[in-house]
Amino acid sequence: MKATVVGSYPKIPNRPRPARLRNAISKLDRGEIAKAELAQVADEVTIEVLEEQAQAGLDLVTDGHIRWEDEQTYLARQLTGISINGLIRWFDTNMYFRQPVIEGDVTWQRPITVRDYAFAVEHSAKPVKPVLTGPYTLARLSIDNHYNNNEALALAFAEALNREAKALQEAGATLIQFNEPAILKQKDDIASFAKICERLVDGLTAETSLYLYFGDVEGIYAEIQQLPFDLIGLDLVMGAANAELLAGATFKKKLGLGIIDARNTRLETPDQIAKQIRRLSDGIDPDSVHVSPSAGLEFLPREVAQEKLRLLAEGVRKAEGVLV
Repeated sequence: MKATVVGSYPKIPNRPRPARLRNAISKLDRGEIAKAELAQVADEVTIEVLEEQAQAGLDLVTDGHIRWEDEQTYLARQLTGISINGLIRWFDTNMYFRQPVIEGDVTWQRPITVRDYAFAVEHSAKPVKPVLTGPYTLARLSIDNHYNNNEALALAFAEALNREAKALQEAGATLIQFNEPAILKQKDDIASFAKICERLVDGLTAETSLYLYFGDVEGIYAEIQQLPFDLIGLDLVMGAANAELLAGATFKKKLGLGIIDARNTRLETPDQIAKQIRRLSDGIDPDSVHVSPSAGLEFLPREVAQEKLRLLAEGVRKAEGVLV
């Protein structure tokens, strides 16, 4: 059983710790520093985040997406055929993203996240998984002035991300994660989504995981288990119905349990976490279970996020019977 995260981690620490990354971005905007200096700060904050995840006791970490402006822009701006529009709200959160505008064929040119992944591996005490926004979510949250068809656009994103995933695989990644919250808002698209997923993972030999959050999989539970991923991550906070689904039918894949609330500062206790893990993973091989927050942690104050991860890791050990 592994304690892990879904992807993002808060970039800004609580005071009195300095907000070095935000300050550096402001200085770049004012022309006071060069891009290379901002990149150096981002590297330093990434190392801090890797250390904090390890200190919390996680078994599998991410680079925290410290360099990502948002879930869409970091990937989209480095593909062809896309310009970047103004800020709009990301789902029903208090976060915003710059919306991609599709103006031509979406194609992959060069590795986007490989350097980030290699840097994280070099500076992490724990194994690192790369995390990418999935093609369906990228397509759904874009303005399409070219394909005029969501499936065609998502397939183009899937082709590009497939090449990115293969580059990560060549760089040593043994588990590659894709986040697809948008499909839970458009469940009628599940047949199209399955086709898009097939293209996404075609030819990959690394393990793959699909994380679905901000909702439940009621109505598409059977179809989700047929998708070509080794692990499926479910949100048990905003997707409370997922608990009933897990209790009602055997889960056939490796299972990601998103049981820590990623959008609320309230701290869960290790006993609560352990009890929920045992209940939700009943009948599943513990080696096939990854336990995490319900979504990325960028919604929380940084010190709260780290404490939640510490409690999560302790709860996982209790569930395994390592602690009494």
